[in-house]
Amino acid sequence: MTKFLKVTLIIFLSLAVVAFTAFMSYLIITKDAKLDESKLIRPNQSITICDENGKEIVSASASNKHKSVEIEKLPQDTVNAFIASEDRTFYSHNGLNYKRMFKALYKNVVSRSFKEGASTISQQLIKNTHLSNDKTIKRKLNEIRLTKQLERVYSKDEILEMYLNTIYFGHNCYGLQSAAEFYFDKKAEDLSLTESATLVGLLTSPNNFSPFKNPEKSLKKRNLVLKAMLDCGFIDQIKYDKAIKTPLNAVQTVSGDKNSSYISAVFDELETLDLNVYDLTEGCKIKTYLNPSLQNLIEELNYDTDNAVIVTSFNGGVSAYKSTVGDAKRQPGSTIKPALVYAPAIEEKLVSPFTRILDEKVDFSGYSPENYDKKYHGYVTIADSLKYSYNVPAVKTLNSLTIDNAEKYLTRMNIALEDDEKNLSLALGGMKYGLSLKDIVDRYSIFQRGGTYAPSRFIKEIISKNGQAIYRAEEFSNPVFSNGTCSLMNEMLIATSKSGTAKALANFKYDIATKTGTCGNSEGNTDAYAISYTSEHCIGVWLGDKDNKRLKITGGGNCCDYVGDILNRLYADHTPQKLDTSSGTSTVKIDAEDYYNNNKMILADDISPKLNVLEVKVLSGNEPKDKSMKFSSPSIVMPTISVKNGEVNIILCQTKYYAYLVNRCLNGKNKLIYDGKWQSCIKDTPAEGYYEYSVTPYYFDGENKIYGKEISLPPVNVNKDTTSPQVKIPDIANGEWYDL
Repeated sequence: MTKFLKVTLIIFLSLAVVAFTAFMSYLIITKDAKLDESKLIRPNQSITICDENGKEIVSASASNKHKSVEIEKLPQDTVNAFIASEDRTFYSHNGLNYKRMFKALYKNVVSRSFKEGASTISQQLIKNTHLSNDKTIKRKLNEIRLTKQLERVYSKDEILEMYLNTIYFGHNCYGLQSAAEFYFDKKAEDLSLTESATLVGLLTSPNNFSPFKNPEKSLKKRNLVLKAMLDCGFIDQIKYDKAIKTPLNAVQTVSGDKNSSYISAVFDELETLDLNVYDLTEGCKIKTYLNPSLQNLIEELNYDTDNAVIVTSFNGGVSAYKSTVGDAKRQPGSTIKPALVYAPAIEEKLVSPFTRILDEKVDFSGYSPENYDKKYHGYVTIADSLKYSYNVPAVKTLNSLTIDNAEKYLTRMNIALEDDEKNLSLALGGMKYGLSLKDIVDRYSIFQRGGTYAPSRFIKEIISKNGQAIYRAEEFSNPVFSNGTCSLMNEMLIATSKSGTAKALANFKYDIATKTGTCGNSEGNTDAYAISYTSEHCIGVWLGDKDNKRLKITGGGNCCDYVGDILNRLYADHTPQKLDTSSGTSTVKIDAEDYYNNNKMILADDISPKLNVLEVKVLSGNEPKDKSMKFSSPSIVMPTISVKNGEVNIILCQTKYYAYLVNRCLNGKNKLIYDGKWQSCIKDTPAEGYYEYSVTPYYFDGENKIYGKEISLPPVNVNKDTTSPQVKIPDIANGEWYDL
């Protein structure tokens, strides 16, 4: 035997051994893998949802939602959409696409991960109905063996039909019929080409590609499915071009059933968890934070408009939730100001609550914001700007803060801005997509919690049918603001409830921090908000119209009334503790005269009179650095002096707290001509001659006189016969002899 043949034989035998070993390993690992035909139709498997007390509030099951479709009754476009996107060779392979498998294996080896799956429709059906979502070799081998068994027992059409009847489309929709009814309010057999493509686009991530939550992403994904159909020859170019121009026409029908909003939100949240939704239809129990009494209240209130209400507790659980517009994102209006503008500006030590800003007509390269009352209010404090929701000061503050700095804080709050949103109108809630009511409330809870962002949750725990905890809520938190910034925001928002735009809540005897907001014009508002929080709960109320009709609604009126009803129920038998308004802050004494006259915040002189001292609260570390010395070292602007008809007039600048000494000097002899409080003009009628006057300011604190620097005035010539102007005495020594 030649050397070549020996080598060839060795290689062949080695490969045979490897192949045999692999085959035997495959048989051993998958020996227990048996196809369970009953699982392929998912009979009577339910999820029980419980309130905060563990009491069942609804049974939402796959069987309840499950409504079978027959593949022969479906439009061909619907079937082709799934084939083109999920498994183009479905009708030609025997359950496995070996080319895709080896390609995926190569990519996984290179990337050292299990990112690529290469699953056919048959494999997906097996994985969803028989296996876990684990990315392990054992699971994949079991999947392969079960898929082969599936293909031997059922025809291609039967497999596709079972797949379409069990696949998950989000929002607790198992099966194509449930999805068609939920997203388009029609039977699956009536789906159009674009509607079918939209549903197929949901499969990779129902939460991300929901037309209700992320319409732009959903549209892009739908069009990718349409492109796949074009590539496969299922539609022609003309049909494709027409289809991609068709808008999404998903219709979110809101059930009038009690608790339906809360239940829908539970399933929305479920899809965001790292869990296999197909495992959750095995009789498991979902424990929530729902407070049945509070939920009943918000369900029973008469709103007369589209509405949304949410109540969250300090621990982050959603106690009650109702919405006639689902999780729709709306323009947040002025409710964005605290989190986007004022809190970041305080944190950056750019402003304090008592900082004064000129509320005036202003133009930022063509953008000229107006206040809701069409008036300008002169110099106003940050606190008053927030309390009365003035727009111009908010825009000015954001301009000083810069969009980049504001975005830094939004990122910490898990809010991403589009490039075309990065402009000053953002200060007034001008966002491309907006925020949901839950989004807004979660950002206000940052102030309640002392500076950390933690999104609220509907699901507390998920228990399997055998009593094991599949999931427990773990609090995620991200620091956003310092405790001091939150203390200052709490105090300002409490003031808003007492005497600002939310004064409808002024009669409550405990701390309520509130911000109202509206979006609209003189014809009416499309959105009205009231966001309130105590030390225990955060409440959000939105009123409006889903089609943006103008309504006579306001945040400070209608919305605050509903907040009041909720507060009465929440605190019927106890009073919440005070909100923190002091931690991380300093109270300083500033000079009132400089503050009101010059818009400066400087520390008051140690011996300043009480009337000239103003106590203000600032962020610790942002205390004024400069200190007034106007009483420890009195100083004044140079007085003016003139002579008319033999009378000397000394004009003093106005100072509220000083007294004055005025001296007259003739031929080296001084005479005190005045000692007393400020007068606008000190008069003197001396004999003729050249006189020098001096003025010395002083402050009398009740016991001692503190003198300032003596100020010498220009010499004057007093002549009884003529009016003598102020005279400069010539300097002979320096050659000014010609002035004599």
